[in-house]
Amino acid sequence: MKLINAFIKNMGFIFYFTVLVLLIISGIEPYDAFTWRLEVLWMFPALLVIAILWFKGVKFSWLLQVAMFIQAFILIYGGHYTYEHVPLGEWMKEVFAFKRNHYDRIGHLAQGFFPAILYRELFVCNKATRGRFWTEAFVFASCMAFSALFEVIEFTTAHIWGDGADAFLGTQGDIWDAQYDILMCAIGVLISIVFLSKLHYKILKKINAQIPKEKN
Repeated sequence: MKLINAFIKNMGFIFYFTVLVLLIISGIEPYDAFTWRLEVLWMFPALLVIAILWFKGVKFSWLLQVAMFIQAFILIYGGHYTYEHVPLGEWMKEVFAFKRNHYDRIGHLAQGFFPAILYRELFVCNKATRGRFWTEAFVFASCMAFSALFEVIEFTTAHIWGDGADAFLGTQGDIWDAQYDILMCAIGVLISIVFLSKLHYKILKKINAQIPKEKN
């Protein structure tokens, strides 16, 4: 019991250094070094920002810490193998007779599911929205905006590096890949809102965040 309590108390630090270690390990002989850099190097400045916020006394809910850890793992795992060759996706492809490696779809579903928690906590703790309806509306809009921005980044990368960015794009020959990616993000956000929003509000209430009322 003491061990469990100690883990919960230090969960943020444990997750933080685990992600840092995984990032470093993922850079050891990745499937495609160029793609690995495109996929995960931006996470180092993200970790730096989180560290700065911690030192400034900013508190993250345990739900957000878990969400950020899982999201980071998904990105690191995909970055090491490239999304087209991730073993989990290859296993799914064989078992379910898929025509392509669908790990990329999982990644974009997660791109909506987990960041929804981040945006909600950001809006609530900074009193940026009024009423739960508008909070969730802005959560959805923010996740979708980032998803669209990510597709623009992929588009720009493809124009700059040409065929060298194919693994980063992960289209696997699908001309509608960008549209499917955005759709998966939308589904992920909606699932997160439906199943986790009430729990998240309860958690935020316990850490003294000002929770928006259900009625506007």
